[in-house]
Amino acid sequence: MGMSQAYGVFDNEDESIATVHRALDLGVTLLDTANVYGQGANEELVGRAIAGRRDEVVLATKFGIVWGEGGAVGARGDAEYVKQNCDDSLRRLGVDHIDLYYQHRVDPDTPIEETWGALASLVEAGKIRYAGISEASAATIRAAHAVHPVTALQSEWSLWTRGIEGEILGTCRELGIGVVPFSPLGRGFLTGAVTMKDLPEGDMRRGLPRFAEGNFERNMAIVDALRKLAEEKGVTAGQLALAWVQSHGEDVVPIPGTKRRKYLEENVAAASLELTAADIEAIEAAAPAEAVAGERYPERMARAAGK
Repeated sequence: MGMSQAYGVFDNEDESIATVHRALDLGVTLLDTANVYGQGANEELVGRAIAGRRDEVVLATKFGIVWGEGGAVGARGDAEYVKQNCDDSLRRLGVDHIDLYYQHRVDPDTPIEETWGALASLVEAGKIRYAGISEASAATIRAAHAVHPVTALQSEWSLWTRGIEGEILGTCRELGIGVVPFSPLGRGFLTGAVTMKDLPEGDMRRGLPRFAEGNFERNMAIVDALRKLAEEKGVTAGQLALAWVQSHGEDVVPIPGTKRRKYLEENVAAASLELTAADIEAIEAAAPAEAVAGERYPERMARAAGK
């Protein structure tokens, strides 16, 4: 996503493509995009990056987010829309099938059975291999799964966003659904490399409550505590935070985003960092969920999450 929107400057296509190629060289196999990232530009970028290397990639993209007035996030999931968006994504990506196609947000005005019936028909047509859902409640996951198997749930999960723990995670494990945490580094905050003065105008984080004045400073205490633990292990705070997410099980596949090879390599190295039970206890004590200041989204963006 960050290669085409949301975070800072995103106009260096050569570096973006080099980063994707480096990821594949390092053994990364899952690439995640969406039709709304850069209004389709990100799918086109990913398509150019994987040209000639399609067989090395588990390719995931999404449909379902629609933008309303003032940047409000809405959702659409009627069958006609689902099928048209799939065809559009296939064209932009330059591929003949999508490996994992997510419902990006749940449409409150369309029965989940209709949306997932359309996804089932796309599987039957060979246009997608598997279907997933994002930011959905346990009840919605069950309803979707009753129509067609849900392969993966993609929802935010990190040391400072732990809402899926409990019922949602339990439902996924009961039904055999993989979990793909997005923003496992707290939109970069948990790396300790983000400062408000470095965020340019237009960076979406300027509008997020946890980055707001007052909340930002309180949340930095979490990063400072993580940094001390990380130094003891000879790793970065970001690597420790990412390893914590990864430590939750083989069915958990976090997708840290990056635009540059330097941070990609740091993230990949975190995948081999093994944490002991004592490490996990110390990390969670350093970053207790109740210590996080601010909601994860402003109201205009929160309405479509967790339906």
